[in-house]
Amino acid sequence: MASDVDICNSALNMIGASNIISLTEDSRAARVCNQRYQFVRDAVFRAHPWNCLIRRTSVAADSDTPAFEFSYQHTLPTNPYCLRVLRPEDPDTVYKVEGRKILSSTTPFKFIYVARITDPNEYDQLLTEAFAARLAADISYALVNSAALTQSLFAMYEAKLGEARFVDATEGTPDNVINVDRASYSESDILISSRF
Repeated sequence: MASDVDICNSALNMIGASNIISLTEDSRAARVCNQRYQFVRDAVFRAHPWNCLIRRTSVAADSDTPAFEFSYQHTLPTNPYCLRVLRPEDPDTVYKVEGRKILSSTTPFKFIYVARITDPNEYDQLLTEAFAARLAADISYALVNSAALTQSLFAMYEAKLGEARFVDATEGTPDNVINVDRASYSESDILISSRF
């Protein structure tokens, strides 16, 4: 079974650093991983509408209302925590995310979102690989003080992210693609754009 420590150790292996046993152990590698893990995870999760992280929900309006433009405000979910609103159930619904609120003229507000899932066993394997590469790039300078290695690891992350996004975007029936100029998009961008 995968764990946070397994992902950190994958990142440390990419750097050439020693493995850790826990994120709370008294080692520099563990301290750096512990400090950066959650921030990097959330950044990678926001980078794409990963199938394994998508959740659907309906939220009721808050008692407070927006000062103007919209009739209702809704608090974004925290269980699981909403990292990114993808789209409402009705594609014609006009809405705006402001802070931790969704403003709209519809209530309840039904939508699809990217959730902060903390159990690594729920992550797609390619997402885990991309996450580990991003973590490696993020922590490498603090551990080995090499800008060249950091740059190389970011390039590895981008390659792994591209592969993971492409595979993820091709699972399921894509929504209709409207007004997409194929000349200005790569194949994976078109597939990703067509999902939402």
